[in-house]
Amino acid sequence: MDQQTLARLRARYAEAKPGEVFDPRFAAIARAHFAEGGRRRWPFEGPASLLSARLDTAAAEAPDLGGLDIALFGIPMDLGVTNRAGARLGPRAVRAVERIGPYDPVHDLVPLSRGRIADIGDIALPTRYSLERCHEAIEAFVARVHSAGARPLMVGGDHSITLPILRALGRDRPLGLVHIDAHADTAGMQEGTKFHHGGPFREAVLAGALDPARTIQIGIRGGAGWLWEFSYDSGMTVIPMDEVDRIGIAGVIERARSVIGDGPAYLSFDVDALDPAFAPGTGTPEAGGFTTREAIALLRGLAGLDIVAGDVVEVAPQYDATTVTAQAGAQMLFQILCLMVLAPGFHPRGVDGADS
Repeated sequence: MDQQTLARLRARYAEAKPGEVFDPRFAAIARAHFAEGGRRRWPFEGPASLLSARLDTAAAEAPDLGGLDIALFGIPMDLGVTNRAGARLGPRAVRAVERIGPYDPVHDLVPLSRGRIADIGDIALPTRYSLERCHEAIEAFVARVHSAGARPLMVGGDHSITLPILRALGRDRPLGLVHIDAHADTAGMQEGTKFHHGGPFREAVLAGALDPARTIQIGIRGGAGWLWEFSYDSGMTVIPMDEVDRIGIAGVIERARSVIGDGPAYLSFDVDALDPAFAPGTGTPEAGGFTTREAIALLRGLAGLDIVAGDVVEVAPQYDATTVTAQAGAQMLFQILCLMVLAPGFHPRGVDGADS
C-alpha cells in the first residue's frame, strides 16, 4: 500500500468518533442514525413504527394533523377477503421490520429528512363486523388527512381499503393509478356485495374518483381473467405478467410513465404481485410473480411521477414464519415514500429530519 495514502486514511479514520462521517452527502445520512453523543439507536428498541419514522399518534387527533407533510398509518381491516383472512395483522407486521432505509442509494435520498413525516398509528375502526361501516370510517379519516394538507401513505389490511381512500382523495379530481398486483381487482358483485377486495378499482371508477385512461395495472396473472372485463372496457392499461416477461422492467416503466403522464396519481402495491417464493404471507398467493428485486427496480423507475399517496396491502403474516413477506412489504412502502417525496407536486411545509 502507498504509505502516503495509508497515513492519510489513518489521520482521518483511525480515531473517528461514532457517527463521524466526512463526506457531506453521507454525513446527512449518519445524522439520521446517530444521536448527539454518538449513540446509534438500536433497531429493536422502543416502540415500533412504520419505516422507523417518528411515532406521533397525537397528530391523528389534531385538526391540522400536527402540520405533517406525509402521514403514515395502518388500516388493520380484512373484512373484504375472498380467500385467506389475516391481512388485519399487516400493519403490525410491517412495523416490526427493524431495518429499512433510511437511505436509498439509487435516488441518493433519505426520504424521512424531506419533510414532516410521522407514523400516526392505526385508524380506529368502528366495528369488526361491517365492511361498509369500516369503509365509511376510512373515507372520512383519509378525507380529514387530505384536508389538513398531509399526503397519506398506508398499510393494509385487504385491498378493499383502497376504494374509500380513492373516494376521499379523488373527490375534486379523479386520480391516475399505478396498480401492481397479481389480480386486476375490477370484479363486480359477489355474494351480495360489491365492496370486497376483488373490486375496488371498478367501484372507484364508477364513483368518479379514478381515471381509467390514466390507470395501469401491472403483473396481472392467474386463471380468473374473466373477472377483469371492466379493466379493458373502461380503458385501463393492463400489463399481464407474460407481457412483463416480454418487454422487461424497463418496458413496463416506460409504459407506466406514458399512461400516468404529469397528473396526480395513486400507487397501490398488493404483495401478491410478488411470487409466493418472495411473499408467501398473503391471502391470495399467485405463482409466477415478480421477484423482490424486480419490484424495487420497477418502483424506482417511477421517480418523477406525481405520486400523491399510496398503500401496501394484503400482508398476512401468519402464513409466513420467516417474516420475508413483511420485509418485502416494508421495502415497497419505503420505495413508495421515496416516490412521494420526489413527486413534483410535493412541497413540504417544514423539515424535521429522520428519526430512524
